[in-house]
Order: sequence, then C-alpha cells, then structure tokens
Amino acid sequence: QVQLVESGGGVVQAGGSLRLSCAASGRTFGTYAMGWFRRAPGKEGEFVAAISGGGGVTSLANSVKGRVTISSDNAKNTVFLQMNSLKPDDTAVYYCAAAARIRTLEGGTQIHDWGQGTQVTVSS
Repeated sequence: QVQLVESGGGVVQAGGSLRLSCAASGRTFGTYAMGWFRRAPGKEGEFVAAISGGGGVTSLANSVKGRVTISSDNAKNTVFLQMNSLKPDDTAVYYCAAAARIRTLEGGTQIHDWGQGTQVTVSS
C-alpha cells in the first residue's frame, strides 16, 4: 500500500499557475505509476495526468494538454503537477493516486491508493 499526501492547492486568478505536490511513502518510490485526478462540484471525477514509475512516460488528459506538466523527483519521493494558464473550469479537488501502471490510472478504476485531496479554486 502507498500513502499519498497532496499539497499546493489554493486560490488563484484565471491565467495564473499552481504547482501541486504529492509525497508518497510505504513502497519503494519509482516502482509504481502515479497520477492526478480531479473532481469538480456536481461532476464526476476526471483523470488529469499520470507518470510512469521511472518517470519516462507521461499521460495527459486532452483538457489539460499544453497547460499542465507532470513530473517526479525520486530523491524526494514526490510527484508534481504544474498547472499554467488556469481557467475557472479547473476548479476542483485534486487527488493523487498510485497504481501499478499508467493504463490503470488512465482508466480510473481499480485504483486503491489515494491521497486526501487538495482544493484548487480558480477565480474569474
């Protein structure tokens, strides 16, 4: 099992940037894929981005391509989500997740390891 703790959420104006962090513990970092999801009020959860255990492969949702980058730092056991050109539609609780493979994260099901979430609010 992997323990995940998110940080970095907050309130930002449209067009601004935020960097979310997800610190992992419990299993050897780099041996599993990690990703980000978000859930906006009244909407279903949405896959945002994922990165392979080695950091060499990434996946981004079409809705964030060109504005969002996912990266990892093995020395810090941390995955980052850099979000630029934020829009009010990006307002949501952002959750970090871990799974054996990126495809599992992209599918959004059978994911057992989740963080507690961090709120991102983008004002217009």
